[in-house]
Amino acid sequence: MPIQRSFVLPESPDALSFSSSKPVFLLFIASKDPATGKSWCPDVRASLPHIEAAFSADDAPTVGFVEVGQKPEWRERDNVFRTKWNVNNVPTLARFELVGGKVTEEGRMTEDGIMDPATLKAFMA
Repeated sequence: MPIQRSFVLPESPDALSFSSSKPVFLLFIASKDPATGKSWCPDVRASLPHIEAAFSADDAPTVGFVEVGQKPEWRERDNVFRTKWNVNNVPTLARFELVGGKVTEEGRMTEDGIMDPATLKAFMA
């Protein structure tokens, strides 16, 4: 399955590397609440079924799930996901492609796009 639930994120986007000709996606999501076992963010909880359905197909590209921390961590201005990855909303789905031998970000979307199946499918293509 092309879903990697525990993606190991490098220090910064510049250090991201892969050799696939297919795009690779990173889904930045709120961490699971230890009390409930579910994401503390309602937008993430609502978006996950759409992501899981879209990326579960055998021919789907890879998506790595990246947890941004608990609510207090996420709210910090110096949170590494905000400062190094420019992620300001969860969920955020970012698309990376190998272009001229270098991995580059080619787009991103948040919950509105993720929850629209046609928009999500077009973004994945």
